[in-house]
Amino acid sequence: MDVLDFIDLKQAEALMAVAETGSFEQAAAQLFVTPSAISQRIKLMETRLGKPLVVRTRPIRVTPHGQRVLQYLHRAKLLATELANDLVGDQEDMLSVALAVNADTLSSWFLPALSDFLIKENILVDLTVDDQDYTHELLKAGMAIGCVTAEVEPMKGCVAVPLGSMRYRAVCSKAYQARWLSDGTTRESLRKAPVLVFNNKDRLQADWLITHFGLTEGSYPCHYLPASEPYLQAVSLGLGWGMLPEVQMAPWLDRAEFFEIYPDHPVDVYLYWHHWQLQTPKMERLSKHIVEMARQYLIQP
Repeated sequence: MDVLDFIDLKQAEALMAVAETGSFEQAAAQLFVTPSAISQRIKLMETRLGKPLVVRTRPIRVTPHGQRVLQYLHRAKLLATELANDLVGDQEDMLSVALAVNADTLSSWFLPALSDFLIKENILVDLTVDDQDYTHELLKAGMAIGCVTAEVEPMKGCVAVPLGSMRYRAVCSKAYQARWLSDGTTRESLRKAPVLVFNNKDRLQADWLITHFGLTEGSYPCHYLPASEPYLQAVSLGLGWGMLPEVQMAPWLDRAEFFEIYPDHPVDVYLYWHHWQLQTPKMERLSKHIVEMARQYLIQP
């Protein structure tokens, strides 16, 4: 089969829409066709390739073969857009790129580091936020062309570049410390003291507690707060203690008095920038800029 034989524009659009929305109905609404038309287009692509591309569950899941096709389609779309801009566009044309980052990166150094570059290069970003241990899956699934992740090993066809480590410290407010930890940070006090957890993927607090105090999940009260700024605010308001990145805490130090509950035991999370080996010129410049700026914000070995 010729490498371009399976690429039908309508079928490609259908697969990308289903992967994005998770259903034939939403994909159909996005493309202004019927759900049966979406299903038929994907079936035709599957027949031509001889491989299943999606699992028809709720929500619809993309198979490993489907992920490979999506990776290709997203990169091809990016290449085509940049080529069109270079050949027939003008300086006002903008390129949209899909990136995946963890919430603490987005809420601290990512936008200040990239804003001037994005404006200068006329780049639009389509950001997806997930835990640093899961952003790599979005690149693997073809939903992003670059990601900030804690994953060390790049997948086939990709490159992993070290960025530095984000240092987290276990902190609380002064009022919280006086109420829950007045006799010191001990196993018994932490067993009763509420802890703030970002979401069910967030392992920082749980791993820290089991490592230093032998406290297992379920043996202490938890708040769940899946947003970085409200999470930081909840710590400052005394709702619980939590692991906060140094780079994110800095602007708050003049507005809230944080108490570090175990100063000699921070947690360093090492981050990497993963991207495809074959990049457009603009993406090469973006990747280089992300790496250079991250190394100014993050702790270097």
